[in-house]
Amino acid sequence: MLKWLAIALALLLTVLQYRLWLGDGGLRELSQIRERVETLDAENEPLRARNERLAAEVVDLKTGLDAIEERARSDIGMVRRDERFYWVPGVAVQTDALERHATALMEEAPRASGASDE
Repeated sequence: MLKWLAIALALLLTVLQYRLWLGDGGLRELSQIRERVETLDAENEPLRARNERLAAEVVDLKTGLDAIEERARSDIGMVRRDERFYWVPGVAVQTDALERHATALMEEAPRASGASDE
């Protein structure tokens, strides 16, 4: 009788171990899900950086006239009344100045509001 009980418990243990390692919701599936999460995080990282830049640009456009003026100059070529515009053919205009300004404002925003990184 004790022999059959030991065999039944060993068989039950084997079935449970199979479900743990290879069955639905087991460790194999868990490792696949973790790999998928890492892949999606890597894909989302550039999008997060872009969103931060855009958020900084929105804050700057809402609060500062310099950003609005810079955007008007670079996007639609506006010139102030007291300025003269000289166009030089073959010279490219650098448009990354706005991005650098937005990044600088994004870095200043937590310090200015007293927020701390946690």
